Amino acid sequence: MTYPRTFSHIGISVTDLDRAVKFYTETLGWYVIMPPTEIVSDDSAIGVMCDDVFGEGWGRFRIAHLATGDKIGVELFEFANAEKPENNFEYWKTGVFHFCVQDPDVEGLAKRIVENGGKQRMPIREYYPGEKPYRMVYCEDPFGNLIEIYSHSYELTYSAGAYGPSS
Repeated sequence: MTYPRTFSHIGISVTDLDRAVKFYTETLGWYVIMPPTEIVSDDSAIGVMCDDVFGEGWGRFRIAHLATGDKIGVELFEFANAEKPENNFEYWKTGVFHFCVQDPDVEGLAKRIVENGGKQRMPIREYYPGEKPYRMVYCEDPFGNLIEIYSHSYELTYSAGAYGPSS
């Protein structure tokens, strides 16, 4: 049977787990549900699961679990060979290229992201200039992961057809 599933969590790779936990808790207000923990390749249940996901030879990594205000999980991963690519925005390649958070104070949150080591990639834009107050902006965390900020809910923003003539 097909029905709309709920979103459980997202996994984000970073180069410095402790700095990432600090960034996401202090900047976005997410809270820690499991502090940074080391996972090693062994015969434990988590070790075997990681073999299934990463293949043989992954060795070890660190992970922390956070949660958003609406109870969506965020897994932060730090792998031993983690590297921040010069261009982490290869939107033309298959895969997730951003996640989005909602905050009515788009300007304030974008500023906080920059103040805490991230960057703002573009000016804040309006979907319906002069008609509706729906705003958005793309930013990056300190590790190059893209964060989009919406002023209003996804459903509200797109239900009127954001790209066509307004009705």
